[in-house]
Amino acid sequence: MILKLDHIYKDYIQGKMTVPALKDVSLHVEKGEYVAIMGPSGSGKSTLMNIIGCLDRATSGEYELAGEDVRGLSDKQLADIRLRKVGFVFQNFQLLPRMSALDNVALPLIYAGIRKKVRRERAKEALIRVGLQERINFNPTQLSGGQKQRVAIARAMVNKPDILLADEPTGALDSKSSKQIMELFQKLNDEGMTVIMITHDSNIASYAKRIVTIFDGELSEQKGEVAR
Repeated sequence: MILKLDHIYKDYIQGKMTVPALKDVSLHVEKGEYVAIMGPSGSGKSTLMNIIGCLDRATSGEYELAGEDVRGLSDKQLADIRLRKVGFVFQNFQLLPRMSALDNVALPLIYAGIRKKVRRERAKEALIRVGLQERINFNPTQLSGGQKQRVAIARAMVNKPDILLADEPTGALDSKSSKQIMELFQKLNDEGMTVIMITHDSNIASYAKRIVTIFDGELSEQKGEVAR
């Protein structure tokens, strides 16, 4: 079991009111699965993503990531978990505009203490894996939206994380680029990468092998069908 959430609650305090964002959420994901968490704005999907990615803490409940209990960890320990175990892919890429694709991808390896030569080799391998071998030295301003997202995916993979966590990964892309990015996620999953994708789009969710729906902070599940 790569990810195990049991009876997760998340409450926010607004003045004198307690506002529940997640209500008794349980989700188990096996290594190598491809899961979409689908829900509309305000459903709790971003809150759930932040807890899965160790960006936020649950109010109560149990969470194990790759066999490690994350409850009670310090902020520094959570940062280390994020670095080692989770590869993040965001809607707006979050690339540094004045750095090349290679240097953007290598950035997490600096924080991991990897020496420069190895960093560059691993970053190059990751860019080749996502089909950008001819754009290695390009800056983000020289790349299309789809190419920027490929760089972001390469960066997410470069530390060899346990899961790839994608938040609305096609939200800033046109339909052609979106299809190419979803085909890349499918390819990576076929190669054994565990993918968890957050989306509001049923067409994008249909690429996953499992679809979990969240509404008003509660989960339900349906069978996914791979899009063609």
